[in-house]
Amino acid sequence: MAELIDKARIFVKAGDGGDGLATFRREKYVPRGGPDGGDGGRGGHVYLEVDPRLNTLLPFQYERRFEAERGQNGGRQRKTGRRGKDLVIRVPPGTVVRTVIDGQTYEVDLVRPGQRLLAARGGKGGLGNVHFATSTHQAPRIAELGQPGEERELELELKLVADVGLVGFPNAGKSTLLAAISAARPKIGAYPFTTLVPNLGVVEVGDQTFVVADIPGLIEGAHAGVGLGHEFLRHVERTRLLIHVIDAAGTEGRDPLDDFHQINQELRLYRPELAERRQVIALNKIDLPEGRANAERLRHALPVPPSDIFAISAATGEGVRPMLERVAELLRELPNPLAAQPPSEEVLTWPLPEVDPNAFTITRERGGFRVRGQKIEKLVSMLNFAQPESLDRLQRNLEASGIADALRAAGVQNGDTVYIGKAELVWSEDEEA
Repeated sequence: MAELIDKARIFVKAGDGGDGLATFRREKYVPRGGPDGGDGGRGGHVYLEVDPRLNTLLPFQYERRFEAERGQNGGRQRKTGRRGKDLVIRVPPGTVVRTVIDGQTYEVDLVRPGQRLLAARGGKGGLGNVHFATSTHQAPRIAELGQPGEERELELELKLVADVGLVGFPNAGKSTLLAAISAARPKIGAYPFTTLVPNLGVVEVGDQTFVVADIPGLIEGAHAGVGLGHEFLRHVERTRLLIHVIDAAGTEGRDPLDDFHQINQELRLYRPELAERRQVIALNKIDLPEGRANAERLRHALPVPPSDIFAISAATGEGVRPMLERVAELLRELPNPLAAQPPSEEVLTWPLPEVDPNAFTITRERGGFRVRGQKIEKLVSMLNFAQPESLDRLQRNLEASGIADALRAAGVQNGDTVYIGKAELVWSEDEEA
């Protein structure tokens, strides 16, 4: 069986916008034609889309960089460049996607088939010179560059989607039980994970199969992240049913009834609905005299329907088959939350806070001044500084937006460097200004 990787880190880049064109109409009988440079096309977006046929993040261990297509440059005769092709990256249902934007971590959960996340936006196409003509300036020699596409480093995490989770204290017999119920079956394999090593077993009961996950044991304080607590608990979040394995013999010196309550308390503290999930109790180790003697007492003391409590021996196989038949019966009744999800055409975006595009800040940086602001940074990223008119446009915008006055108030002097986005500009103005 192939490896199942539950975490991956990839880099995505949306396509840059195409450049606008600065050209003029040239025809035989129109010697002084006006501007006719077209706009650039938008760069391709990068989407992540849920594909229910996938169940692993393994491909992302080999391919980690993804780039969407650049927009086409504008053409003559006001022709707009072609849009860059969007890039769609397919992920399994249950994939959690995280990224850091402006120092803040954002998270989106992708579950429903067809659901999409707009992970990185393509850059806007630059405007051609037809947009800069005015009654007083009829021959503009300025056009915008395409806006750079967004870049994101994404962390992908696939929550293990097993039908049944084995929970219980270390040494309660979970691994032995998994080996017993999946012994000599070719569909069984161990799946190495990046942070811990659970084992998955495909169990067959008649013509029904289901996946059982044996995950390293839980310890007190797991809900608070003690040990591998969070790594364990996040893997049982989407199981439909839990087999709670209890050491009925108390071989570790603990009381089996206390073990039951403590495991459920850890589940409850981490996520209350986990403790409410349907449980089948496996009173294990009845091959030992203490286990067989305790089984009847525990059967009456546990707050679980008698039909869901089984005295078993994972070591000898006693009582295991009836328990598996009950598990299969319950799974037929319990809905599969992922398979039952209806297809979705929903397009999700990062839950970013609302920002005033005209707002800006000025801070000291590297002996100069750093200007930050959505609108001004976008403008600068699209200016073609090889065109003298672009500098005039920038200066007008700095004055109109109040940024120039704010820089003066902050103490900017001729010769100081002003950083905006990736641009480094030298401040210069007349002494009278």
